[in-house]
Amino acid sequence: MKFMFLLLLLPHLLFGLQKSEKLFECTEIFQERKSELLVELERIDEQTQALNALKTATEALLKEKKAKLSIKEEAVDKKLAELTKKSETVKKMLEENKQVLKKLQDTKMSKIAQTFAKMKAGSSANILSDMQAKDAVEILQSLKPKIVGQILSKMDAKKASELTILLSE
Repeated sequence: MKFMFLLLLLPHLLFGLQKSEKLFECTEIFQERKSELLVELERIDEQTQALNALKTATEALLKEKKAKLSIKEEAVDKKLAELTKKSETVKKMLEENKQVLKKLQDTKMSKIAQTFAKMKAGSSANILSDMQAKDAVEILQSLKPKIVGQILSKMDAKKASELTILLSE
């Protein structure tokens, strides 16, 4: 009977030992894996800290660059305002110069017209015939129609017709 009892008990003991060994092996595997995971977690933590440090440095650099850009934009805006003001001043001066030049030309043309008006028609016709048509027309336009008619009548017919056509344009 003892023998049978031992025979019956033997497989249970062997099976129990195997279970115990497997349980021990599983615990070792879990311990090793736990160690690996802790190392990996530590590595991830270091990378997170490095990433946060990089993020902080990048944000600081970005703020610095924005500040410098803002200063440069203000300088550019100031220069642009100065240039716009100078441009307006130059435009005003140019307009004033044009008006002064126009007055001078009008005064000059008035004096020339007075000179031609005082001259005899034949003399005026000779002088205007030798001039370029454009200049002669400017002078004729500043004279009274009666005087223009007298001058054109004393000119060569071909030149008089050319000047008459230009006067009518």
